[in-house]
Amino acid sequence: MNQNINSKQYDLEDRCLKFAEAVNSYVRKLPRDIPNIENGKQLCRSAGSIGANYIEANESLSKKDFVMRIKISKKETKETRYWLNLTKSVEKDIKEKNRLIQEATELMKIFGAILEKSK
Repeated sequence: MNQNINSKQYDLEDRCLKFAEAVNSYVRKLPRDIPNIENGKQLCRSAGSIGANYIEANESLSKKDFVMRIKISKKETKETRYWLNLTKSVEKDIKEKNRLIQEATELMKIFGAILEKSK
C-alpha cells in the first residue's frame, strides 16, 4: 500500500513537471511584445514553482511543513492561471492556452483535496 501512495506522489510530481514544460512551450510561441514577455516570465516562474514546492512537500520533515508547501503549490497554481489569462496568444494557440488553464484548475483542486485530507 505504501508503494501505491508513493507512486501517486511521483505521478503528481511528473504531472507538475509536464505542466511546467507545456507552459514553457506555450510561452515560446507567444507573440513577442512587452506585455507577453513580462507576463511570460512570471508565468514560467509560477508554473515551475508548482512542482518544485510539491517535491519539497514530499520531502518535508513535519506535517506543518508539508501543509505549508502544499498551500504554496496551490497558490502558485492559482497564480499561473492568472498569468495564463493575461497572455495574448495567436488564434492557433488559444486551444492550448485553454487546455493549460484547465490543467491549472485541476491541479488547484488536487492540492485543495490534499489539504483537506491533511487536516
